[in-house]
Amino acid sequence: MAREDRFEKVFEQGMVNVTEIWVDRVTGVQYVFHASGYAGGLTPLLGPDGRPLLCDKAQEDEYNQQD
Repeated sequence: MAREDRFEKVFEQGMVNVTEIWVDRVTGVQYVFHASGYAGGLTPLLGPDGRPLLCDKAQEDEYNQQD
């Protein structure tokens, strides 16, 4: 049985200064990861209202549950 990874990398930019966007497949929340040299950090992407940004699939599922 194949194991599904919980997080999926959907965007990557840079070689030395790396910026990536990861999506949590369970919650749909998008995270930005930035690394420069030996330092790095991960934080959720937030919309203008302060709520975490969700990937399109998770947004569709959220809207379908509200009906």
